[in-house]
Amino acid sequence: MRLTLPAHKKRVFESTIPIRWGDMDAMGHLNNTTYFRYMEICRIDWMASVNHVPSDADEGIVIVNAFCNFYRQLTYPGDVRLTMYASDPARTTFETWVTMERTDAPGVICAEGGATTIWVDIPNQKAKDLPDWLRALVS
Repeated sequence: MRLTLPAHKKRVFESTIPIRWGDMDAMGHLNNTTYFRYMEICRIDWMASVNHVPSDADEGIVIVNAFCNFYRQLTYPGDVRLTMYASDPARTTFETWVTMERTDAPGVICAEGGATTIWVDIPNQKAKDLPDWLRALVS
């Protein structure tokens, strides 16, 4: 199954992550689980960039699903540029999308993925309406 990124997404964040030797697998390329870790790092760094530090908050984002399409291998050494997009805000959720490309090969998408992201009341583990400031960012 291949899911595609929508045309109506909004760019919200960009970051660069170095590929570490330990991120590689026995096949000599980035382990597939690491792509999901990179997307997680990008989401958390985005939240920190808008002054919402998840570990300090009673509310925050969690994902309810995730996917990744793999197009080209990523290998050590190198850096990966992650560009994050958002779309489709609803009452408690919005979609996040990420493209990954090597910084030494701009425009060549190596992987892309996404996640349905939900705003939650962390202590009560309940969905909560998106705050106005977040809705404005993802709309």
